Amino acid sequence: MKKITYLTASILLIFMIIFSIPYFFRNQNFVYENTPDYNLIKEYHLTLGMVGDALYHSGVYKDGLQINGTYNFDYQLSEISPLIHQYDLAFYNQESILGGSEIGLSSYPRFNSPKEVGDAFIKAGFNLVSLANNHTLDRGEKAIINSTNYWNNTPVITAGSYQSQEDLEKTHVHQKNGIKFAFFSYTDTTNGLKTPAQKDYLVNIFDKEKVKNDIAKVQALVDVIIVSMHWGSEYTHIPTTIQKEEAQYLSSLGVDIIIGNHPHVIQPIEYINNTIVFYSLGNFISAQDGLNKRIGLLASLDINKTILNNKTTITINNIKGDLLYTHHNGYRKFKVIPFYKLNTNILPDYENIKKNYEKILNANDPFIQIGTLS
Repeated sequence: MKKITYLTASILLIFMIIFSIPYFFRNQNFVYENTPDYNLIKEYHLTLGMVGDALYHSGVYKDGLQINGTYNFDYQLSEISPLIHQYDLAFYNQESILGGSEIGLSSYPRFNSPKEVGDAFIKAGFNLVSLANNHTLDRGEKAIINSTNYWNNTPVITAGSYQSQEDLEKTHVHQKNGIKFAFFSYTDTTNGLKTPAQKDYLVNIFDKEKVKNDIAKVQALVDVIIVSMHWGSEYTHIPTTIQKEEAQYLSSLGVDIIIGNHPHVIQPIEYINNTIVFYSLGNFISAQDGLNKRIGLLASLDINKTILNNKTTITINNIKGDLLYTHHNGYRKFKVIPFYKLNTNILPDYENIKKNYEKILNANDPFIQIGTLS
């Protein structure tokens, strides 16, 4: 009888232990909603560096001519390349089209540059290129076909100029480091040149309805929208009313980053709602005369993506920048040099020049300090 009692008690004890396990784990915070998987934070990070216009006048491209008739422009970018390679995405505006030597190189007012320019920029670390500007149509459809053929055979992401309507309508969604982004490029002007009939795809001309439709197609697919704008008036440090209006419009559509070019000089940076606007980064490299046209800006920022409880948060911060100076000796030996590598032999009074440009850049929002990239 005792044996049966002990057996019954043992069975009851086992059942009590089994049924008490969930309560034990609950008291230890081991229930599902508190497991690490549920509250797991996923974080992604992307850096973006940006410079302005690459405008290859004859003096600049002749500087790269080799004895054997080919071109090499690595020297011109040798001081800037280590900085550019730091970024996950590195942007510039290819102002003079890379139609190539086969159709004849040319300078102002109708530019056409060697394709080796692109080789040097890719080697230097650039991988995000704007092709829509007032010089895209300079040498006609043939130059555009040559240019897009070149870029389509590189790992570089381009926007703003296409070979066909089908190319134009292909997805503009890209991904890097777990962050999805869309990249568009538009120009306000083509210097009066017209696209051939039914070939508006050759260059992206800014049109509010078109831009609205473009952005609507990608908005639900991406984390960040980047737009390059070729706009404004040349050689002024003050954004025009039209620039301001277009920036407001792009912000209202949900654009996150606006990268401005065309004025050939630096203009301010500001926030419009949640949109950061670089009105003009100035010239990156050119043979234009005048100190203000030889100084550009290398700006950078961080894009951060956080996922918690299936909710995604995007932040853009850590705005930095340094001035760049295009140095040459009588239109020979062109080289882009960051200001932190300058001395008074290269550019007298460069320290005071830097202070003046800090005032220009911070005219609207005092949040960027020049010289923070060294």
